[in-house]
Amino acid sequence: MYTSFSSRRAALLPLGLLLASAAFAQQAPPAPGPPPTLVKVKDDLYIVQNQANTMGDLIAYGGNATAYVTDAGIILFDSKSDREHDDLIAKLKTLTDKPVKYVVLTHNHGDHSGGAAQLAAMGATVVISAADRANLVKANEKFIPDLAFMGQAELTLGGKRAELRQFRGHTRGDTAILLPAARTIILGDLLTTADTIPMIVNYGDGGSWTDWANSIDEILKMDFDNVIPGHGPMISKARLVELRAKYGNIMTRTRDMIRQKKTEKEIQEALTQEFNWGFGPSAGNITGMMLELR
Repeated sequence: MYTSFSSRRAALLPLGLLLASAAFAQQAPPAPGPPPTLVKVKDDLYIVQNQANTMGDLIAYGGNATAYVTDAGIILFDSKSDREHDDLIAKLKTLTDKPVKYVVLTHNHGDHSGGAAQLAAMGATVVISAADRANLVKANEKFIPDLAFMGQAELTLGGKRAELRQFRGHTRGDTAILLPAARTIILGDLLTTADTIPMIVNYGDGGSWTDWANSIDEILKMDFDNVIPGHGPMISKARLVELRAKYGNIMTRTRDMIRQKKTEKEIQEALTQEFNWGFGPSAGNITGMMLELR
């Protein structure tokens, strides 16, 4: 086992995930779909993925968790929700009898970090970016990981390497993880691929659409084939290029409408019609976008 931490600090940028607009948040939580299932990426790489990919699934089960199986144990990327812990462990035991040795959190939100405390109690070492560790502290969360990194880090277990890079987009300290041998990158909520859980940034936790675009541009320079999002199914690198263009166009269109003195309601209606984005949970992001992109 070898772990190294770089002293090169990444730029800390504001980003975040707003789960809902005020109107959406006042509604009763939707019922979840069937429990998560294991999705095979490679012989040693699996996603614990929600089946319905709805807001009900997000609340009950959390986001995607990815298990990298090695001879020395599992590296788990994200921990799903605390409520999903027992089912998560049961699924991991179908892959190997080795324990979870490391949990790398892509960011601080509870649908990705909620199960970390229970995994730590089982002996796993939990890692998060320093910026998103600060978000956990700010939120007075009960569990705060002891280990954090700034900029970039490398973790090797059982001869398999994971490269950690800190970005800003969804939060101020998103972690993207490149698995070179598996030609796969894990992005957390820097990306969602289910229309039912739209892409948004969390301004309260330092998120930024401008920095999201810059982060994805940097990520696309890396060498990989598969992209695992925070919510929804895995996609190809080519599809990530398309989504980068889509959300870049949303930002450009929003900026143009701000300059035209359009109201928030007019902007929302235009984005919904033209991009199928800006309603439901993503409606709550438009106010922040208007401030950021003006």
